[in-house]
Amino acid sequence: MMLQTQLYEQHNVLSPRLRAHPQRHSIRQQQQHRTAKHQHQQQRHQNRCRPPRSFLDDAIEAAPPSSPDPSLVNEDLLPTPASKRTFAAADFAALWVTLVISITTYYLAASLVDMGMSWWQGVLTVFFGNLLTLVPMVLNAHPGTKYGIPFPVLARASFGIKGSNLPSLSRALVACGWFGIQTWIGGSSIHQMLQSLAGSSSIISSSSVIPWLGITGVQLGCFLAFWVLQVAIIVRGIDCIKEVEKLSAPILVGLAAALLVWAVTTAGGLGPMLSAPSQFGPGMPLEGRFWQVAVPAVTANVGYWATLSLNIPDFSRYAVSQRAQLLGQAAGLPPFMALFSFIGLAVTSATVVIYGAPVVDPVQLLSHMTQPLAVCVSLFGLILATLTTNIAANVVAPANAIVNLAPRVISFTTGGLITALLGLCVMPWKLMASSGGFVKWLVGYSALLGPVVGVVLADYYLIRKRVLAIDDLYSMDPAGRYWYQGGYNVAALLAVAAGVLPCLPGLLASVGLAASPGPVFGAIYDCAWFVGVAVSMLVYCGCMRMSGAGAAAGTGGEPGLAAS
Repeated sequence: MMLQTQLYEQHNVLSPRLRAHPQRHSIRQQQQHRTAKHQHQQQRHQNRCRPPRSFLDDAIEAAPPSSPDPSLVNEDLLPTPASKRTFAAADFAALWVTLVISITTYYLAASLVDMGMSWWQGVLTVFFGNLLTLVPMVLNAHPGTKYGIPFPVLARASFGIKGSNLPSLSRALVACGWFGIQTWIGGSSIHQMLQSLAGSSSIISSSSVIPWLGITGVQLGCFLAFWVLQVAIIVRGIDCIKEVEKLSAPILVGLAAALLVWAVTTAGGLGPMLSAPSQFGPGMPLEGRFWQVAVPAVTANVGYWATLSLNIPDFSRYAVSQRAQLLGQAAGLPPFMALFSFIGLAVTSATVVIYGAPVVDPVQLLSHMTQPLAVCVSLFGLILATLTTNIAANVVAPANAIVNLAPRVISFTTGGLITALLGLCVMPWKLMASSGGFVKWLVGYSALLGPVVGVVLADYYLIRKRVLAIDDLYSMDPAGRYWYQGGYNVAALLAVAAGVLPCLPGLLASVGLAASPGPVFGAIYDCAWFVGVAVSMLVYCGCMRMSGAGAAAGTGGEPGLAAS
């Protein structure tokens, strides 16, 4: 356009002789117009052919929307400007260390020994699974860092302004399940502490099981007590646990180190405790069946962080740069997950030597200790760590997702209370009843969240080329880029359904609603997250391109240029 303007300005100073011949003047003007149009087309072609900027070189472009719709925004959903970014690489690494050092991480690692792996097979499985997890984690963190938006807002680009509630609530429901699991662990710690103080002959130990629940009345009371403690903190706000949260990681590190020292001492050194053989070797009970366990175990490790791989923009929106989020996550997730898993695996292997059978649950492991003071101090550390981890990891994200339903009506406190209530309903003690049940839970929800990850990544990287229009993410205008059909992107919904469909027979069988799915669908379900991601990406890209990516986004423009 600038080139055309310059040519037209040159026309104003043409020679008087040319002006004296209007027909000749018209011909020259048409030639100049064609030349300008040709040069403009060449420039556009060069821009398309120019190599895109590096993934890590994208600048922070966070800016407040010009005129956001009140029904789509509150302070928690606005873009975080560069001036408020505080997360450097070290902060991201510290965040992951805090998240990794938890009871469920220990339990996940210990479950692998219970399922027949040796300690080194378990560590490699965990490390490889988390190395794979790092890929979607870093990729999905990119838009959060670049535009400063949380996950519920990012999901509007691919699922539509109204359709974004689907992935947000999917992640929220899984977090509610995790909230229940962590609450059960905290309640179990309280129960174990009371049992250690009261002795084996007390009413706590002799309490009868409630048939329809499968737990005793005392266990239910401890579970509810820990639940009420968390609700009291949710009502008062997250700020009241900031200082406590800083203490949780070192307490749990100290507890893990103490467990390792105890295991080494009691088992007679590292040699005996790490000598427990793999159950998949020649002549062993599970000979030749390693991959039947390893594949779903890798999927379970990916599924373990499937929730955070979706809502990682909630954290990366505070990153100072793309390199900070990448380096911090790379340093904090796979290596520390493997390190803490080694402690869990080594201690669990030691229990085979000490007790003749693996003790997977760290709370139950502490019950074998004979000194009440040591048991109580250790269990208090577990309670504290579980409390802070649960609120940070399993309340903030679902609360924001619920807020996204109606920002003007639902506050963060209300969203947190809804999360806590749903956590009561999942009966988490049944999920934790066996190692197999815990792994099935992880694989099961990864089958539902994997397709959502696939759609979000395909939209941002393959369709939009890492370019979003902030104003349209906060707009209810039917002409907006992300309005699609009535606020819903049908292509995204179809892609998620297509991603879940191949895993559905295995999912239904795993929860007891269908017979065995057979070897083919069983193998697909073992790789549920990977299958869901791949299928949903292919279907989404196909649907968007068939309908015209720009038109489907409500722009009528070109893919990747729609937000320019």
